[in-house]
Amino acid sequence: MVRVLVASNNPGKLRELEQVLRELSIEGIELVSLRDVEPYPEPQEDGLTFEDNALIKARAGAAHTGLPCVADDSGLAVVALNGMPGVLSARWSGDHDAPDVDEANNRLLLAQMRHIALRDCAFVSCCALVTPAGDEFTAEGRWTGQLLHAPQGEGGFGYDPLFAPDDAPQRANGAAISSAELSPEEKNARSHRGQALRALAPDITRLLG
Repeated sequence: MVRVLVASNNPGKLRELEQVLRELSIEGIELVSLRDVEPYPEPQEDGLTFEDNALIKARAGAAHTGLPCVADDSGLAVVALNGMPGVLSARWSGDHDAPDVDEANNRLLLAQMRHIALRDCAFVSCCALVTPAGDEFTAEGRWTGQLLHAPQGEGGFGYDPLFAPDDAPQRANGAAISSAELSPEEKNARSHRGQALRALAPDITRLLG
């Protein structure tokens, strides 16, 4: 059994990777989270791309624990804003650690897009795998959609209430559904992170020799 660290305290990310491994019938891997290892200093995510930040986190996890480490960085890229918020998505409104940061980010983004008709956007995720020996693999996923004019739905997190996926079902009247209105299973089957994890899975299997 090969232990692999998922560099996150978010149990949803751990479950998502577990689901991907099950889907692909990959066995012999035990996933552990940051809660399961000795604490280590959190690296500064100062990269200019999602790939940069994912590698920063995965390298830190592998170096401090001696385990192969999977990490991701993701965000929302809005076409009319030249791809922003991008890597700044989580702290677009300022304080990343504020209790209402998601609401503040959404409110600011809607204000900036108030008079802009072009609403094309995409959730982007880069997942990285780094081994203690220094091997590095990355994969990217993109989930395209439209930016809504007001929040919809109570599920998900971050910009989910503002994101209407291109591949999501519509209401009977033709109105768009946000990713915050999808079930966790529906979201995982379509999401940018799910796409990236599936693309990275063959590299994870190589850990089994």
